[in-house]
Amino acid sequence: MSFQVSPGVRVREVDLTNVVPAVSSSIGAFAGAFSWGQMGVPTQVTSENDLAEKFGTPNTTNNTSYFTAAAFLQYGNDLRVIRASTGALNAVASGSAVKIANDSTYSNSFEAGQGSVGPWAAKYPGTLGNSLRVEVCSSTGFASWAYATQFDAAPGTSSTATKLGVTGALDELHIVVLDEDGAWTGTANTILETFAFVSMAADAKNDNGTSNFYKEVVNAESEYIWWMDHDTGLTDAGISLSAQATSKVFDGDGGTAIGTSLSGGTDDDAFTAGEIQSAFDAVEDASTFDVNILIAPPLDAALTGSGSDCIAIANDLIAICEARKDAVCVISPPVSFTQNPGANTSVTLVGGGTASTTRPALVKAFADYLTSSSYGILDSTSSLVYDKYNDTFVDIPSSGHVAGLLANTDNVADAWFSPAGFNRGQFLGATRVNFNPKQAERDTLYKARVNPIVAFPGEGMVLFGDKTLLSRPSAFDRINVRRLFIVLEKAISTAAKFQLFEFNDEFTRAQFRNLVEPFLREVQGRRGITDFKVICDETNNTSNVIDTNKFVADIFIQPARSINFITLNFIATRTGVDFNEIAGT
Repeated sequence: MSFQVSPGVRVREVDLTNVVPAVSSSIGAFAGAFSWGQMGVPTQVTSENDLAEKFGTPNTTNNTSYFTAAAFLQYGNDLRVIRASTGALNAVASGSAVKIANDSTYSNSFEAGQGSVGPWAAKYPGTLGNSLRVEVCSSTGFASWAYATQFDAAPGTSSTATKLGVTGALDELHIVVLDEDGAWTGTANTILETFAFVSMAADAKNDNGTSNFYKEVVNAESEYIWWMDHDTGLTDAGISLSAQATSKVFDGDGGTAIGTSLSGGTDDDAFTAGEIQSAFDAVEDASTFDVNILIAPPLDAALTGSGSDCIAIANDLIAICEARKDAVCVISPPVSFTQNPGANTSVTLVGGGTASTTRPALVKAFADYLTSSSYGILDSTSSLVYDKYNDTFVDIPSSGHVAGLLANTDNVADAWFSPAGFNRGQFLGATRVNFNPKQAERDTLYKARVNPIVAFPGEGMVLFGDKTLLSRPSAFDRINVRRLFIVLEKAISTAAKFQLFEFNDEFTRAQFRNLVEPFLREVQGRRGITDFKVICDETNNTSNVIDTNKFVADIFIQPARSINFITLNFIATRTGVDFNEIAGT
């Protein structure tokens, strides 16, 4: 504080109004096979319609991935989707297909032009790109162009050319992207998007200063195509208007529109364990992506003669959550384990274990190979859903549904409430469970850290367990307790960042206690904890701690516990008996 030289009043503010911030706990992440969209890049999806728009409608080989993601979106509205299959190729105008996995791949490897594949490529890999056709028309061909009615007027000379004194440049183009085969819309030659009055000139600009060069406009705005090289039919396309001194800089297109169909695109719907692991690695860093629920994909797609790949994927997801400390993963057993058990006689798990023909034994065997962790959640079965796009029914893992129940619990209650039972654990949109365990089977599964999904007559399908994959007895063997601590740790650690670089003195420690204790009292009032204590004083911030530039706070929590077992004692008595005497009260 500066010294005052002359008399006066100076005002100094000290802000002690900081609070522990609210943190997210319902953002999902899913990796699987899809028909469209970027590969290896987490993309936010908020609804099933949004999923279809960004990743394409499913075919009969990738519909298990699609509907697992869609299952979550029935309950939650924030999902990060990662397209995992890496072998698919983009359709191109000519030559051999290329792989443009995502926007970064294009910027790094293709933006300067790829002459061997013609002027255009599909935006993303997949056979859907083979249905795309691009029509380009200049002024000379506009009158006879089939799509002229889609535009207000013929292309002509851009305002940039006029301002530069280049009259009659005729540098403008109209572009139409078509669904030539009907793969996107169901109707051949449906117009998907249009670009009007774009310029062949690299330096053409709109009135607001943004680029109007057709390459830049298409690359920035198109949902379907990339520019790959200047169309040889558009003479001198890309020349700078400012360098021209004569009229009609461009020769145009010879009087006809240029139509280009794309082909060569391929799918890759059979993902491997390595592809899934690499995809989820994109969300491994908690500081990069805020996700809270990792959803395991259909594990049958990763089977290679044994269950080793399935186990590897599941344990990798657990490891990611263990490292992040702010997320849980939801896993389902391979779908084949819970369908017709007779079909599983040849299934062998890790280490050459003996195959079983009973569904409880198969699911338990799968569970036995999973890492003991409070950050993992395992359900018992697959479920059947209707695929409206292909008019068929498909078996999907229940992981999407269970993950959705976690997200929905956050919306209707709090993260520290159990997502199971009749109040918050009922499935949406599923036709049936493939394995409906009886009481004895539920007992076996629950002991093995498996949460049964049960179809009760007249009650629907219900998640009927709230265990984590932690094998030792602990409060953290329950989903609600693990998620309670995720919320507490995430919120309080976020608030604690503001203590960095302050002095470790009683003022700072008191400020921290006054920050945390009201937050914990609020959680207590919302039934998340029964009691707590915060110690942050000279007892744990000793001189040695202070001298090593550290700050220590011990936060003791008594978590609320969910009810798993109910005992109702009905006692018949003789007439005239005093109930207080019998009850011992």
